[in-house]
Amino acid sequence: MSTPRRGRRLETVEERESVTPLELFFDLVFVFALTQVTEFMAEHARPVDVLRGVLAITVLWWCWIGYSWLSSLVRAEQGAMRLGLFAAMAAMFVQAITIPEAFDDLPGGLQGPMVFACCYFLVRAVHVALFWVASRDDQQLRGQILRFLPSMLAGTILLLIASQTTGTTQTVLWFAALAGDYLGTLASGSKWRMGSAPHFAERYGLIVIVALGESIVAIGVGVAHLPISWPIIAASVLGLVVSGALWWAYFDVTALIAERALSAADGERQIRLARAGYTFLHLPMVAGIVLMALGLKKVLNYVGGEDGHTVADPIYGIPLVALYGGAVLYLLGHVGFKRCLTGSLNIERLVVVVVLLALIPVVAMLPALVTLAVLAVVLSALIGFETFRHAEQRRQVRGSANEH
Repeated sequence: MSTPRRGRRLETVEERESVTPLELFFDLVFVFALTQVTEFMAEHARPVDVLRGVLAITVLWWCWIGYSWLSSLVRAEQGAMRLGLFAAMAAMFVQAITIPEAFDDLPGGLQGPMVFACCYFLVRAVHVALFWVASRDDQQLRGQILRFLPSMLAGTILLLIASQTTGTTQTVLWFAALAGDYLGTLASGSKWRMGSAPHFAERYGLIVIVALGESIVAIGVGVAHLPISWPIIAASVLGLVVSGALWWAYFDVTALIAERALSAADGERQIRLARAGYTFLHLPMVAGIVLMALGLKKVLNYVGGEDGHTVADPIYGIPLVALYGGAVLYLLGHVGFKRCLTGSLNIERLVVVVVLLALIPVVAMLPALVTLAVLAVVLSALIGFETFRHAEQRRQVRGSANEH
């Protein structure tokens, strides 16, 4: 690893450095953005709203991941990096505020879709500028940045064009912008740099916590305006059980062994593992959590008697698919993540994916509270089974982690 840079140069992150308070502060904007997306999808809960919500999550994710790579290379709380992160935070915050009109402009004020696209460009431009400064003495990294730049510009231009359209054309342009950006990143090569693999892995673990926290916020916000009742208490606790099971699935063992695998790799192999396992495969996990938050919010509305519903009413359609499908998407992303980093395939979680998909038409006929209880039981059973079956491996992994 290179020695820390002094003076006007950015200092590199040391191998065992933890995530800084500024990085956590930066991530708070992402929390707000996820909350905005959940509210956007929940307003009408139509298929088109969910599709647009997923597209918005993907755009926001692509904004965030660039800074996760940057802050694993150079320290976030110094000079140009600190100022740059605050500038990016401001742009991302405005972008999050604009989510309700990212597709359809509201009457009066500025044009929402254009503001959203311009903020996207600013976040990405600051990221590239900071990476350029960080690569001052690294011509190979500068070459990587130059190869990466065209896809970033193409994606931004397509989003700007999309802001001037509506309907299907707009959606297609969003897809094209994201596809170009993602595929361009893959095609640009693996010459990026990583100062600290543990720091990088910790950052992604924290963003999973951030997303899970948003699901808990969705539970609280969903019932904050309703009188407390036993069904609301039961649904809230069950929602917390579901979120807790997803937390356990990620952090109990997998996050630890994945971090070790990433730290053990080096050179381009380490970059490819980080890109595939963290940058790409954490997206379905985060998107799954947000979709699940949408379902949880609707369940709480149902059991709380909102809009004329009673505790006996079933949840169906988009809210049900979001609730169970979000958990499925999370588990699939998790299986892919573990497979990518460790080479092992988690059969138990794939079985649970099939079970949850098969249960959707069955629970559609049950009261919403029972539907949530079934999800909580299935996920808890998965965690209990894995904890018991892999008890020795779990003890070794966690014991080794505690020694460090």
